[in-house]
Amino acid sequence: MLKRAFVAPDPGRIRLRFASRAVLGIGLAVVVCGLAGHSLVAAITGGLAALLALFTVTDPTVRGQAVTTALLPAVGFPVLALAAVLYDHPAARDAAFLAVMGAGVYARRWGPRGHSLGVFAFMSFFSTQFLHTLPRQLPELYSAVALSLLCAAAVRFGLWCYERRLTAPAVPAPPAGTGLARVTTRQAVQAVTGGAVALLAGQLMSDQRWYWAVGATWWVFVNTASRGETLVRGFRRVLGTLVGIPVGLAVVIPVHGAPVPTALIVAAGIFGIFYTAAVSYTWMMFSVTVMAGALYGSLGVLDPALLALRLGETAVGALGAMLAVLVVLPVTTHATTDAWIQRALRCVHACTEEAAARLSGSATADPAPRVAELEALLGRVRLSLAPLVHPLSPLRARR
Repeated sequence: MLKRAFVAPDPGRIRLRFASRAVLGIGLAVVVCGLAGHSLVAAITGGLAALLALFTVTDPTVRGQAVTTALLPAVGFPVLALAAVLYDHPAARDAAFLAVMGAGVYARRWGPRGHSLGVFAFMSFFSTQFLHTLPRQLPELYSAVALSLLCAAAVRFGLWCYERRLTAPAVPAPPAGTGLARVTTRQAVQAVTGGAVALLAGQLMSDQRWYWAVGATWWVFVNTASRGETLVRGFRRVLGTLVGIPVGLAVVIPVHGAPVPTALIVAAGIFGIFYTAAVSYTWMMFSVTVMAGALYGSLGVLDPALLALRLGETAVGALGAMLAVLVVLPVTTHATTDAWIQRALRCVHACTEEAAARLSGSATADPAPRVAELEALLGRVRLSLAPLVHPLSPLRARR
């Protein structure tokens, strides 16, 4: 598994550039926040905003990426304010958190931009729980987020915009449908249900760190489209956290929150998140766990009991997601895989027609865009099939 994550083929060194640019952009954002006189809490909030801008914005064109990045504060700032105002009102806070969660998943119906804005909104609410944000801190947090997004944009679209030299493949939209037949609608209902289970169970475990369980449920749902994908992702999330905790303790506790070693550990965690995300969710979660441990060390609250609690909350959140996809409007792996395969086959037909027309002398026929679309669709087919060939799948005999 480790070999798969760090020795996997990296054509064009795209993953290496993706991870290196992230470290540069996020590091620049945190430094600028520090130079602006912002507190550690504001700097962490800004760094998270930069991370999300560099990680979740995946529009197929550079122009589209720039527009989505510019729109992030439009959803992030109101959610930050809502979460800060409701922080001391548990019932209203919990209801608002679940509403933001459902809206964030539902927003996937609008493609990559909707997905990015939904993730940013959810994480804006999550970060206020993580950092205990109060209304009087909002002006400083708004400033830190704005500065950080500007830094991330300067690196992504100015200093290191390697996408301009690449042909961006078409990003396939989720299978179509209406009402509860639409995958994103069903998943929004599932996410709210799973989030509610995780929230209640998480609060029974800890009235201070309950939000970890909700966060685990949320990230299990991100980039999944069937119950099989969600079940596998939940298992990998718990495994990555379980492996990351002892490593985090071993490398974070000895530094005693010292700024330079902590910054290096966080940078290594960021690199690992971005470098392994495309090939191993387990190792991405390992990197997240180590990075989170370093952040808690910088805040002076890290101890083994806290990380053990995080593992428990993660397990509860993953379990909530798994129960939701199994019993609430389930989206079967068969139905999802069949829909993606049908789309891929139609794209093969379109590619063949364009290629035949080109060979016949047509000056306007161009199979290249269809080939790029087909590559993206085949990637989606492989992702959908992954649960059927997972070592723990009871259906491996059908592979």
